[in-house]
Amino acid sequence: MTSSTPQQHRRAILTMVLATFMWSIAGVFTRHLDSAKSFEVTFWRSLFCAITLIVWFVYTRGATGAAAYVRASGRPGLISGLCWAVMFTCFMIALTLTSTANTLIVNALSPLFATILAWAVLKTPIATRTWLAIAAAFAGMVIMFASQAQASGAALFGMAVAFGVPVASAINIVTLKRTGAHVDLAPAVLLGALLSCAITLPLSLPFVASTKDVLLLAILGVFQLGIPCVMMVRASAHLTAPEVALLGLLEVLMGPLWSWLGAGETPGASTLIGGAIVLAALVANEIVPRRQAAPA
Repeated sequence: MTSSTPQQHRRAILTMVLATFMWSIAGVFTRHLDSAKSFEVTFWRSLFCAITLIVWFVYTRGATGAAAYVRASGRPGLISGLCWAVMFTCFMIALTLTSTANTLIVNALSPLFATILAWAVLKTPIATRTWLAIAAAFAGMVIMFASQAQASGAALFGMAVAFGVPVASAINIVTLKRTGAHVDLAPAVLLGALLSCAITLPLSLPFVASTKDVLLLAILGVFQLGIPCVMMVRASAHLTAPEVALLGLLEVLMGPLWSWLGAGETPGASTLIGGAIVLAALVANEIVPRRQAAPA
């Protein structure tokens, strides 16, 4: 994080909160789709996200500068983009199969998955508090999976698909660390959106989305993915990694709330209990080291 003034820091926090709010609308919008399903849902959202980022890059850098900006990410950017493509695809497919709460809680495991993979591949030591957080999060997920196995096979499969998000995120982070590469987030997300379009297009045909569906998915592509990505890039320059991680967890709280208020999707008791355990473990893992590092 670069040196920031208190005003820049406060502004970055507000920007990140707004970005998180925009991320959280995916579930409620998906619940109002008429006929678009799984791969087609992913295709349209990724397409409009890609268009948004291309327009932004061209507007801020010009056509030549935008192309150079994306090419500069090179092979690491392509690897990162592939991981983003997996995340985009798994996230939207999971939303069509299971509840918003289930999907977001599974996605929130990304920091812990990255920690485990870094330990296995990079031999990065794991603090005792993180092992405890991993154990608690695992217990919370067992509670959620057990209830879904009894209630709905599709919901259980949706949660399994959602695990592709934290797994791809962990692979992305560890691969970049192992190669010593620094990849700007925005071009990598653009590559991910384009790859997601290419992967899901053949599986989306023939298109069955209504005009209303395309409009809703366009809103998601622009306002739930493209614009928040740019906002996160700007905010992260003035925030620490723990701050970004903690603020990002607001999506897990707001997403199910919007789906409940806007689509009548009420999380089950096991989801609330298991999710609370997972979130408590994640928050504690981020807050404890900051308190320990604070001056007396």
